[in-house]
Amino acid sequence: MKNNMQGKILCFGELLLRMSPQDDWAAQGALPFYIGGAELNVATALANWQLPVGYVTALPDNYLSDSLLQYVSSKNIDAAHILKTNGRLGMYYLGEGHEIKSSGVVYDRENSAFAGLKPGDIDWDAALKGCSWLHLSAITPALNATVAAVCVEAAKAAAARGITVSIDLNYRQKLWQYGVQPPVIMNDILPYCNVVMGNIWSANSLLDVPCAADGTEPPSELLELAKQSMAGIMQQYLGVHTCAYTFRMQANYWAVALQGGEVSVSGVYDTVNATGRVGSGDCFMAGLVYGLYTQNDAQYAVSFATAAATGKLYEQGDATTQTVDDVTKRMTNG
Repeated sequence: MKNNMQGKILCFGELLLRMSPQDDWAAQGALPFYIGGAELNVATALANWQLPVGYVTALPDNYLSDSLLQYVSSKNIDAAHILKTNGRLGMYYLGEGHEIKSSGVVYDRENSAFAGLKPGDIDWDAALKGCSWLHLSAITPALNATVAAVCVEAAKAAAARGITVSIDLNYRQKLWQYGVQPPVIMNDILPYCNVVMGNIWSANSLLDVPCAADGTEPPSELLELAKQSMAGIMQQYLGVHTCAYTFRMQANYWAVALQGGEVSVSGVYDTVNATGRVGSGDCFMAGLVYGLYTQNDAQYAVSFATAAATGKLYEQGDATTQTVDDVTKRMTNG
């Protein structure tokens, strides 16, 4: 596997405001917020790790978006291809310490500028110029059929140009509400993908890859089930050359990757006292991209990604502020 190391990494997805209500938010008259979104979190981490990154999204045409564009640019992320169009900002509500997959998350994304995107709105020739990597997530096609078609358009355009395409199989059941089963949509995107990140449960929900695990199995059994699941993805989607699965258990975090028939397993990190829950998966995805982009080695990539994701569990906010040195020190000590 070879990557063009000179190219930019382009991330495509919706910029979101996360409202983070505390127990007494109504009485206090305060509602803290964070700027994020899965793909922006990945872009922010990669830019912080000194890689060339661009970001494509759609924002409403108003002064709030002007401030957000300045924010994105301030993170050393190329915002030149962010569209300003009709609609509103997408938001969701989730308090600190809560799980984004739990019943506690409240989405407020309908009729957003991003949700109104349709094929042809984005000039992919221009956006992908100078890029060697495109990153997507399964959150985006969960919004509606039209945005899903834009994901297919993006992945197809990148693949036609020989650009590596990665996708995070982050499953959000509350978002898949437009009458089509996820595997039907994802089956149109995965044929153009090369790097897949997820876990045995998300692969089952999004790709219909068999999964018999309930999370109580010993690590050795979970590892074997992960290997089988990842191999199943590679057999079904021949363009996929690297898969990585995470296991964020109650007391620890670890991951496994499959590339070229070789299995690579990360260290196991104690997470009993973790304080943050949002963005750890995005941080792992960024770490995986970083490792493959710079090292071209799955063992390094999965080890770096796991150390980065574990560090994110102890940070507030949506995107990591860890440096490469922070992550590599954790890799050494973990």
